[in-house]
Amino acid sequence: MTDPTSNLALASGFPQAGYDQWRALVDKALKGADFDKRLVTKTADGIAIKPLYARKDALVSAEGALPGAAPYTRGTSAVRGGTGWDIRTIHVERDPAVANAAILEDLEGGVNSIALHVGGPGLPISKEALETALAGVLLDVCPVALIAGERAFDAALALNAVWAARAIPDDARSGSFGADPLGTLAITGRLAEPLDTVMARAVALVKTTMSMPRVTALSADGVAYHVAGASEAQELALVLATFVAYLRACERAGISPADAMPRISVALAADADQFSTIAKLRAARMLVWQMAQSCGAGDAAAKVKFNVPTSYRMMSKRDPWTNILRTTIACAGAAIGGADAICVLPFTFALGKPDAFARRVARNIQIVCQEESHLGRVTDPSGGSWYMEQLTQDMARKAWEIFQDIEARGGILPGLTTGYVQEMIEAAAEARANSIAKARSQLTGISAFPLLGDDGIKAEPWPRAETPSIANAEIEVTPLKVHRLGEAFEALRDAADAHGGYKVFLASMGEIVDHNVRSTWTKNYLAAGGIEALTCDGYKTPEDAAAAFTASGAKAACICSSDAVYAGVAEETAKALKAAGATLILLAGRPGGKEAAFTAAGVDQYLFAGADAVATLRGLQEALG
Repeated sequence: MTDPTSNLALASGFPQAGYDQWRALVDKALKGADFDKRLVTKTADGIAIKPLYARKDALVSAEGALPGAAPYTRGTSAVRGGTGWDIRTIHVERDPAVANAAILEDLEGGVNSIALHVGGPGLPISKEALETALAGVLLDVCPVALIAGERAFDAALALNAVWAARAIPDDARSGSFGADPLGTLAITGRLAEPLDTVMARAVALVKTTMSMPRVTALSADGVAYHVAGASEAQELALVLATFVAYLRACERAGISPADAMPRISVALAADADQFSTIAKLRAARMLVWQMAQSCGAGDAAAKVKFNVPTSYRMMSKRDPWTNILRTTIACAGAAIGGADAICVLPFTFALGKPDAFARRVARNIQIVCQEESHLGRVTDPSGGSWYMEQLTQDMARKAWEIFQDIEARGGILPGLTTGYVQEMIEAAAEARANSIAKARSQLTGISAFPLLGDDGIKAEPWPRAETPSIANAEIEVTPLKVHRLGEAFEALRDAADAHGGYKVFLASMGEIVDHNVRSTWTKNYLAAGGIEALTCDGYKTPEDAAAAFTASGAKAACICSSDAVYAGVAEETAKALKAAGATLILLAGRPGGKEAAFTAAGVDQYLFAGADAVATLRGLQEALG
C-alpha cells in the first residue's frame, strides 16, 4: 500500500527536457521560418521579448536579491506593510459640496486615500472650498493628494490651512502636494513665473514638509509624458531627469539629497501591459537608488513613495465597458510591482465625469485585488522570474541611457525648451499608432471586436476649465500632445455616426467552414470604422449572392471566402455584383497572382491584415459617402 505521506514524483518516469530539445521542436514547427522574426517580439524601446526563458537566462545580480535591500528592485522594505498599498480615488468637481458627498461615499465604500483636482476643472483654490470638500474626512488617517498643475503652491497653502484649522499635528498629516512645475511646463507649454521663482517656491514647499514625515511636496511625474505617448524607458528616464532637477534646486538652497529625496514622490502610469507595468516599477526603484547612490544618499531611495494611476491613454470612449478589463489588469500590475498608492480611473473617465456606479467599479477593482486576491500580501511575487528579471534590467538599462542623454544636453529643462523631449516622445507615439493601425497591436473594443450601435453609456461632460492667457508667460515650450490610443478609430466611428452609418454587403461564398474566418475578420475590420457588414451563412452561386445584394439595398459588397473557393467563383461573383449595381467591390484577403484577373472582373480593393486600417477605413468611408 502506498504511503500517503510520501512524495509522489510524477515526472520521474520521463527524461528531463532541455532548452535545445525545445528549440529543435520549435524549428521543426516553423518549417524554416526565421525564429526571431516569428517568435521574438520587441517593446517600444526595442527590448527583445523571447518566447521562453530558461535557467541559462538567470541574472547573477538577481540571485541573492532580497526585498528591502539595495538596489530595492524587489521593494523598499523586507515585509510589505498592511494590505500593500493605499486605495486612492480621483475627484474632479467644481462644487465642494458635491465633491464632499462623492468623497464620503468612496471612503465608506473602502477607499483610504483621495486625490483632488484643484483649480482648472476642479475645486476652487481656497481654504473654504477644501474645508467643505473634506468635511467629515478623518484627515489624520486619510492621505489627501492634490492635483493642481501651475496652482500647486497655492493649493498646498490651502490644504495646510485646513490641516491647521482641524488641529492636525504635523506628524499626523498625510498626502501629497503634487507640485511638479517641470511636468506642468511640459503639458501646458508655459509657466507664468520665471524658473528661478518657480524652483524657489518648490524648495520652500519642500522645507514646509520637513516636519511632516507623511507628506511629499514635489512629484517627479512620469504620467505627464506617458499620456503623450512615451515608452516605458522614456517615462522612467524623464522621471529621473525631473527628480535630479528638483534635487539640484534643493541642494542649492542647502537641503541635502538625503533630506530632499523623501519629500519627492514618483508617479508612473500602469497600463494594460501587465508585465511591462511590473517591470517598470521594479526598474524605477533600481534607478532611483542608482541616482541616489550617485548623490551619496543611497539609503534615502528606500523612502521615496511611488504613486501609480492607471493609464489614461489606454482608455476608450467607445464600448467603455472594456476599460474595466484594462484597468483591472493595470491595477494588478501596479500592485504586484509594489506601488505605494494606486488610483484606478473610472471606466467612463474618457467620456466625462464618472457617476456613482463608475466610481464604485473603480474602487471595487482595487478592493478585489487587495482583499480577495491578496496581491499586497506578498513582496515582489515576480522576483526570481527569469523573464521578469531580464525585462526589468533591460528596461532600467535603456532608461539610464536616455537619462544620461538628457543630462548631457543640460537636463530636463533644455530638453523641453529645445524640443528634444517632445520629438523623442512624438516618435514613440507615432510608431505605436502605426503598430495599432496595422494590427500589430490591437485595442479590444476599438480596433478589434468593436461594438457597433449604442453601448448604453452616458456621462456628464467634464467642467470646462478656464484657459489662462499666455500673454505673460515667462517660459514657453512646445506642449506635449496628450492623446489616447484609440482616438484615430474613434474619429472614424464619429464620422460614421454623423453620416448616419455605412453598410457593406458580405458576399460570403461557399459553406460556413469556407468563409467563416474571413467573414468574421471582415465584419470586425469594417466595424472598427463604423461600417456595418450585412452577413449571411453563405451563398452557393454568384447569382445567389447578386440577388441578395440587390435585396439588401447596399451600394458596396465584399467577397469573402477561402483562397480555394476564390479560385473557382471570385471572378464570376465580382462580375455578378457589378452587374447588380455594386459601386464598390472589395475582396477579403491578398490577391496574390490573381490580382489582374480579379481587377478585370470588377474588384476595386483588397482588405487584408497588415495594411493601415485607419487609412483604409477612412478611404472606404469617402467612397461610400
